[in-house]
Amino acid sequence: MNNTRFATAIHIMTLLAKSPQEWLTSDWMAGSININPVIVRKEISVLREAGLIASRQGKDGGSQLAKNADQISISEIYRAVKNTEVLGKKNQNPNPACSVGKEINIHLNTLFEETDVLVTQFLGDKSLKEFSEQFE
Repeated sequence: MNNTRFATAIHIMTLLAKSPQEWLTSDWMAGSININPVIVRKEISVLREAGLIASRQGKDGGSQLAKNADQISISEIYRAVKNTEVLGKKNQNPNPACSVGKEINIHLNTLFEETDVLVTQFLGDKSLKEFSEQFE
C-alpha cells in the first residue's frame, strides 16, 4: 500500500488551516509538500468537490478552507480522497474449488467494511483544527 493521497490532502488542508486569511497557491503548497504542483491541483480539485476548499483563479488566486478548521473532521478529508481499502486489495481470482478460496472475498468484504467504519469513526473524532495545532 503505497498511496500518499491522504497524506497529501491532510498536508494541503493543514497548510490552509494555518493561514486561514490567505489564498495559498498550488505552487507554494507543492513546495511545502515537495511534490509537483499538478498533483496538488488534482487533490485541491477533489477537496473542492467535497466542499472542503474554496478556490479562485487569476493573479490573486489560490485556495482557502471552505469552512473553519474546527468544523472539518479528519474523516471528511479521508473520505474525499480514499481510493483504496485500508487493508489493501483482495486477491482477484482465488481458486473456486478451494473451500477457503471460494468464500474468501465474501468474508474479506465484511472485514474491509468493518475496518473502514472503525477508521472513519476514529478520524471523525479529530478536527482539522486539532491536527493543525500540532504545528505551532
